[in-house]
Amino acid sequence: MGQPALKHDRRNAPDESIDWRRVVHLMLLSRELDEMEEKRLVPEKKILYQFSARGHDLAQILLGLNLTERHDAACGYYRSRPLLLSLGVDPADALGSAMARAGGYSDGRDIGVVFNYPNPHGASALPMCGGVGSQYTPTAGWAQAITYFSKQLKARDYDSAIAVVLGGDGSVASNGFWSALTVATTQRLPMLFYIEDNGFGISVPSDFQTPKGNIAANLAAWKNLTVLDGDGCDPEAAARLTRDAVDLVRDERMPVLLRLKVPRLEGHSFQDTQAYKSEALVESEWARDPLPRLKDYLVPAVVSEVEWNETVETAKAAAGQARIEAESRPIADPETVTRNVFFEGAMQAMGGQHCAGYRAPETSDTPKTDGQRINMATAIRRTLDHEMSINERVVLFGEDIGVKGGVHGVTLGLQEKYGDARVFDTSLSEEGIVGRAVGMALAGLVPVPEIQFRKYAEPAIEQINDCGTVRWRTNNRFAAPIVLRMPGGYFKCGDPWHSQTNEVAFVHQPGWKVVVPSNAEDAVGLLRSALRGNDPVIFFEHRAMLDHPWARRPYPGDAFALPFGKAKFTRRGKDITIIAWGAMVPRCEEAAEGLSADVIDLRTLMPWDSEAVLSSVRSTRRCLIVHEDLGTGGFGAEIAATVADEAFIDLDAPVSRLTMPDIPSPHNPVLLDWAVPSTERIRQKITDLLEY
Repeated sequence: MGQPALKHDRRNAPDESIDWRRVVHLMLLSRELDEMEEKRLVPEKKILYQFSARGHDLAQILLGLNLTERHDAACGYYRSRPLLLSLGVDPADALGSAMARAGGYSDGRDIGVVFNYPNPHGASALPMCGGVGSQYTPTAGWAQAITYFSKQLKARDYDSAIAVVLGGDGSVASNGFWSALTVATTQRLPMLFYIEDNGFGISVPSDFQTPKGNIAANLAAWKNLTVLDGDGCDPEAAARLTRDAVDLVRDERMPVLLRLKVPRLEGHSFQDTQAYKSEALVESEWARDPLPRLKDYLVPAVVSEVEWNETVETAKAAAGQARIEAESRPIADPETVTRNVFFEGAMQAMGGQHCAGYRAPETSDTPKTDGQRINMATAIRRTLDHEMSINERVVLFGEDIGVKGGVHGVTLGLQEKYGDARVFDTSLSEEGIVGRAVGMALAGLVPVPEIQFRKYAEPAIEQINDCGTVRWRTNNRFAAPIVLRMPGGYFKCGDPWHSQTNEVAFVHQPGWKVVVPSNAEDAVGLLRSALRGNDPVIFFEHRAMLDHPWARRPYPGDAFALPFGKAKFTRRGKDITIIAWGAMVPRCEEAAEGLSADVIDLRTLMPWDSEAVLSSVRSTRRCLIVHEDLGTGGFGAEIAATVADEAFIDLDAPVSRLTMPDIPSPHNPVLLDWAVPSTERIRQKITDLLEY
């Protein structure tokens, strides 16, 4: 008798649950687009930034095809076009964006490799950024929003959704990576870290980014994290690991890190010749090219040679048609480039509570006061309390804001009232606080993060900048309206770490509205407008005014709200205009006692009420600007320039400023009193101008 026939070994047979024909088409299309850019469009200078995805493409496509839930979202980086194609992005949009044409991701405002894709019917691509590692914490914010919608708001269509972040081996050294990893694992978030390790960050080998160049090995003992590792060029392994990673996050609602080893078959960008790689290394990388391995894996098991070749031609035709359509698109009208810095009435496609149908209650700028005067800290707390009571999307977080109630006591009692899902402490990472808020806002929540002191915003500056520019750089496809509370300024003493103001730095971040209330009533009105608005807002809380007797006012009512860009005349007169904000307002009022002066509290610096200032200056013919920030480059310089430019002939004296000298805030109270504009020095400056 002959030997019994052996059953066919199916262990390495292609997974029948995967649409391999679509994988092939997308892979070949991605290759055609890369080749078209490299051989034609870059040499013709029709594309100025080009990053090839060759080598990374198979793994990304397999990932994208696993993102099937409506509220799934992925945030990639500059080599993530294959993922976008797998999510359903039109190749003409992808190519047209690379060519900086109208339409597509940004209308030519951003480089074409920085993707975004608002998708109301399936997985979206969150707005990517140009900074390496900046994608991690916003994705963690999206993951936390998924959990919030599912558990707190009982929205069942979020129960299986996940957040996915893509990054290379270079990005695992970034602040954002470690911050997001801490957030995701301590909070047990449904987040997948998808690390495409090609061995190099431009020219720097991966063992400069992490010991021995393997982040998966280094994180093997990290708690609350499942770590997977494998070959992103092997179709069977990549498909299995990707599916397993996605399923684990969906089912366990816990973070997973998947590292896939892939080759970067071209330079970091088109201009990169890879001279730092040896010839043998380049050859070994091309030997790992996933495209021929995919063909060997699928032909003839799934597709025939003929069908493969037909798909090659189909992909070429699709890429060619995309080029024709992309090249036919015009360049955006240059006059439109100033639009969509702020919300202008046309609703963004994704991000913020207004996209979900939120309609703000009626408000009034006329206060309806009741009860005794309260300090500014109490006024802010009461406003937060009311807005949280009527809007379940509002969440508060930061360092020490929970049980402690904040180092300034502003959030005292709110966690006890609303629970730790809505008022919660965070790890000590300002990057993580702001980045997480961005992702939560993109998902439709109203995050109110706190930076404990103004100086500590510096580690979050990249996320602050990226948040402000989201609407502009996506041309109103996305927006991330957050309210960033930030105490600062001197108190009983000063120091270089807790007492800076430096509001002008945020005015110079496009897309942010900047609010600096001087008293309890204005704090209520401006905070309510911020919480119900559709733009990101810096809400600056001056430490000296939180319990200052002058700043106390009766609570103006739950419907009281103030418009941004509308200053307040706290005193009227005819001889001089004095402009201030924050803690300098009461000092200017005191200094003007007995004189005929207009004292203007700007209240908001972005936008600022130039109309009120100019009308006053044209009447009084003298102008003094007083602020606590440094003189050089302070916001007073902007006001002075505007007055000189538009009201010069109306002036009877030079525009004058009184500020701190260009030094950090000194600690000793005697030194501080000397540095900060005092009532006496303001009075003397007024006298000098009146006598000019």
